[in-house]
Amino acid sequence: MKKILILFAHPVYERSRAQKVLATAAQQVQGVTFRDLYERYPDFDVDVQKEQQLLQVHDIIILQHPLYWYSMPALLKQWIDLVLVHGWAYGHEGHALDGKLFLQALSAGTQQQSYAVGEAHNHPLREFLYPIEQTAKICRMQYLPPFVVHGVHHIAEPELLAWGEKFKRALLLLQQSKFTPAVWQQAQYLNDLL
Repeated sequence: MKKILILFAHPVYERSRAQKVLATAAQQVQGVTFRDLYERYPDFDVDVQKEQQLLQVHDIIILQHPLYWYSMPALLKQWIDLVLVHGWAYGHEGHALDGKLFLQALSAGTQQQSYAVGEAHNHPLREFLYPIEQTAKICRMQYLPPFVVHGVHHIAEPELLAWGEKFKRALLLLQQSKFTPAVWQQAQYLNDLL
């Protein structure tokens, strides 16, 4: 069974609905290491060596966060800048992450339909994730489609709980290597494969 590392970043966790449900679901899956970066590093002083050690002993890396201004919360960006360094994560000598699976578990306030040409955000959501996809490629990881919960401001509690169950199912399928490159490359979102 593959080991999963979830790097969770939400600066106002107490106000989150969707990310709380996903976080709770993830922590119920055996073989998942869940790290709340804002709880662990409130001063943004990331323990680079510890984070690199954790990355090395896991097979699947998941960045779990709300979509903030088409990107990620500041601490998660800082984590990437400090931990994924040249000579360790990438470059001629940097092979620590080769072959690992890498994806994002996102929550977005607006509906999926708003991420289309001519709509509110004018681009598919995946286009906003290209920098992270390229980061994974530079580090020789395999980028998987994101798990995305859209319209979180308007979802009723029972539907949110159902999303938590879907996330749990996705984690279990990832652990069991049920998603192959041929399968996931066809999907816009990991959700499409559930």
